[in-house]
Amino acid sequence: MATSKLIFLLIQGIVLLSVLDFANAQGLKVGFYAKSCPKAEAIVKKVIAQTMAVAPSLAGPLLRMHFHDCFVRGCDGSVLLNSSTNQAEKDAIPNLSLRGFEVIDRVKYALEKACPGVVSCSDIVAIVARDVVVADMGRHWDVETGRRDGNVSNMIDALRNLPPPTANITMKATEAKLS
Repeated sequence: MATSKLIFLLIQGIVLLSVLDFANAQGLKVGFYAKSCPKAEAIVKKVIAQTMAVAPSLAGPLLRMHFHDCFVRGCDGSVLLNSSTNQAEKDAIPNLSLRGFEVIDRVKYALEKACPGVVSCSDIVAIVARDVVVADMGRHWDVETGRRDGNVSNMIDALRNLPPPTANITMKATEAKLS
């Protein structure tokens, strides 16, 4: 149990750093939807609170989804895209165990009812990641929003940019020392 919590905190830190770095590079801002969809973050928070009340074990998988999205083509929501030929990011081996897509769909549905066509899926994944961490008693941070959704999702990109399911921390630390 302690090991899984440590891994969860490690991933949380990595995602937070990557999100902050990406946000700075893209000119994103806190409150991007203040005028176009002022209740956007409250809607996400409500759906996540409802979800965590019945399925708290989805906190880690939803945070992991954001991590997997950001490490392939940036935080663009491309991990959500499907492919008729099963060659999208979600079809790559490191992503086959991703869970929580139905939660993202629920959040998107609620946002579309309130503000059709306004909030990007990539921002939804980022806000959901923050809200599940907070729901799991983690720290809160402001999410800079204004991402645009990607329209390219390629299995090969995921295979090149994500650690394989067989990787471990020891293996990665050793590789870093050799670099």
